[in-house]
Amino acid sequence: MPRSRSRRPRREDRPPAPWGTFPLTEVVVFVGLVLLLAGFFVAPPRGPIMIGAGLVLSSVAGLELALREHLAGYRSHTLILAGMGGVITLAVGWTLLASVIAPALRIVLAAVVFGVGAWYFSGLFARRSGGARFKL
Repeated sequence: MPRSRSRRPRREDRPPAPWGTFPLTEVVVFVGLVLLLAGFFVAPPRGPIMIGAGLVLSSVAGLELALREHLAGYRSHTLILAGMGGVITLAVGWTLLASVIAPALRIVLAAVVFGVGAWYFSGLFARRSGGARFKL
């Protein structure tokens, strides 16, 4: 039965994870939070590494869930996914291209990547959800 555009998506409509019913995303977020919190109590250089690893793990798990829900047309995560492209562009610009590109140009480039990504992911969600640009 096709979903109506006017009703809110139900929990049962959520797209299934490729690994089945095992709560892998939740476990990875939990491990990331434990690393993040423990990193504040561990002396350098191990502490900051634990904080960074916790942030990366939790972010990757959240992005996986956002991408899965977005591609299934369940809920729009356009700005999160477009922001991911902008942040990656900034990270590459500040680490690998720092001597080649001026700081203002790196920011403009990241904003352009964000804008193009928002346009692309918005259209992708509209196609996957049956025409809706976003769902609350």
